Amino acid sequence: MAVRADSARAALAGTPLRRLDVAVRAIDAPDVVFAMSVRGHRTVRASPGAEGLRYELGSASKTYTGLLLAQLARTGQVAYDDSAAACFGPQPPPLVAPITLRHLITHTSGLPALPRDFYRQALPHWNTNPFAGYPAHRVVDAFLRARPRHRPGTRWHYSNFGVSTLGHALSAATRTGWDALLEERILAPLGLSGTTTVPASGADAGDAVGHGADGVGEVPALRIGGFAAAGAVRATPHDLLTYLEAHLRPERTPELADALRDVQRPVLRRGLGKAHTHTLTWFQHPTDDGPAYFHGGATSGQQAFLGFCPGTGTAVAAVATRRFRRADAFVPTAYSVLFGDWES
Repeated sequence: MAVRADSARAALAGTPLRRLDVAVRAIDAPDVVFAMSVRGHRTVRASPGAEGLRYELGSASKTYTGLLLAQLARTGQVAYDDSAAACFGPQPPPLVAPITLRHLITHTSGLPALPRDFYRQALPHWNTNPFAGYPAHRVVDAFLRARPRHRPGTRWHYSNFGVSTLGHALSAATRTGWDALLEERILAPLGLSGTTTVPASGADAGDAVGHGADGVGEVPALRIGGFAAAGAVRATPHDLLTYLEAHLRPERTPELADALRDVQRPVLRRGLGKAHTHTLTWFQHPTDDGPAYFHGGATSGQQAFLGFCPGTGTAVAAVATRRFRRADAFVPTAYSVLFGDWES
């Protein structure tokens, strides 16, 4: 997929306000928000009533997990090359003992995308809540019984299983539950009061409602089971901009400044000719203005895109309440907004 296709750039020509208006109209979903910060100046365009809701980030949650790992490494509570299995007990199984925390966050652990026994319980709920019936203890047990497909650190293979295991390892190492750990070390220091890891309940109507691929049938709120570190975060568009702006200006959050810089350093290349670059937690793409960073995510009824480019001081957050479908316009549109040449 070309992230700066001429047709997309032409369609999105103009000022930030015009571009975001065009982007919102391009996405066929009940709720759509495109939010941008350019050198600290924010522009948000949304379908009616959508701007103040919380949205499921899906796999874009992994960027929060990577930042948490970087922060815990900076404070000396863990090290990137710690054995993940050793976090769960003093005698780690030999097959998974070589897998480090770094391997888990960079998708180089040798683990499959999901545990082998995940699919049987998930398939009946695949279009609604496939993760809800697989709790934390099963993720950990599956990890400790796993047989890696290749030697850790030698191949890249995207793995929700691996990042979820990382979350449990960090919780075990700090003796702190995942939700509390993320809140204490990442969300609170950044002032992300509109971000959470659990769906709304009771009278709280703050969460966006997901929809199927047709954009009509409603999908229940995501219940993530034991995979919280890989996909549990939900946030308002303004919180997403705050999160991305922190990466653009790390010095404004002294408590996390070093970690925010650490997650922007390249750590591996993959693909034909090693064309694809990854940091600890972001995908990285070269531009004329220096590297840009991005990550997408999708749940059974929502989509999200996060990206930022330090060279232009630009951050883009986009969300939509419709399940991903083939040839979907959402991600290409978000790419084009981020990588476009902005008029002043």
